[in-house]
Amino acid sequence: MGEITRIRAIDSHTGGEPTRVVIDGFPGLGNGTMAERLEIFRRDYDHLRTAIVREPRGHDAIVGALVCEPVDPASTAGVIFFNNVGYLGMCGHGTIGLIKTLVHLGRISEGTHLIETPVGAVEATLNDEGSVTITNVPSYRYAKDVAVDVPGYGRVAGDIAYGGNWFFLIGGHSQKIELSELGRLKDFSAAVRQALATNSITGAGGAEIDHIELFTRSETADSRNFVLCPGIEYDRSPCGTGTSAKLACLYEDGKLKEGEIWRQESIIGSIFEGRITIDNGKIVPVIRGSAFVTAEIDLILDPNDPFRFGI
Repeated sequence: MGEITRIRAIDSHTGGEPTRVVIDGFPGLGNGTMAERLEIFRRDYDHLRTAIVREPRGHDAIVGALVCEPVDPASTAGVIFFNNVGYLGMCGHGTIGLIKTLVHLGRISEGTHLIETPVGAVEATLNDEGSVTITNVPSYRYAKDVAVDVPGYGRVAGDIAYGGNWFFLIGGHSQKIELSELGRLKDFSAAVRQALATNSITGAGGAEIDHIELFTRSETADSRNFVLCPGIEYDRSPCGTGTSAKLACLYEDGKLKEGEIWRQESIIGSIFEGRITIDNGKIVPVIRGSAFVTAEIDLILDPNDPFRFGI
């Protein structure tokens, strides 16, 4: 009989979107950058990704976050984000959840902390009332009003923008952004994503556009959104990287000034507050949200369990 593996994790949610932060029991990934360690994770330990976030221990909405020792001694931590189908360069709600997890563990206190991610370092500030403000990687619009023919829906136009992940942002659509319409929203957004891939419409350098974001008016915020994430799962939060991409587009259109607050509402009603700063000509989004720890867990991988690496 093989040895049982235990992986310790802390669960939280940010605006309703779950994060599972792995804090112990994961094999070492070396001393390289977070991008280099991500590739080792992908190559050698992808079975642990599926074990951690897929059923029967997880579910499709969970975003995993593996805490790593940082490269720079001045950084608080490194992190690699992953989900039910693969890996993320950056995750806004996950970074907020990571900070609240480190607070829960007694590892950090109020103040600003540098977090290394596969796409670069971000600042995360634990505010005195418990919220977290993240200063994201520089974001930008890659292309405006890109049209694509979507089977079953006709011609759809949107902006391609980067906020730590690649997004196709659609303002002109006939969808109702309500939980009661979740099935239709998923079907439409998945069809758009497939049409983008079929027509070889990508981000910079051929990067896959794996997030689709729809917007509408909100009675309680500046905008309400629906975000389809990789794996055909939707974001319960307003999406940190998606809000970053949106802020970049607003600034490029002259609809948002530096320092002006934008309140982004999610499909479930949770709110992120966003603003941008300009640093050497680059758009740097700043996102504020709240997270709450929900569980301390040991994930048990029994060698006799046929589904120990997920379903």
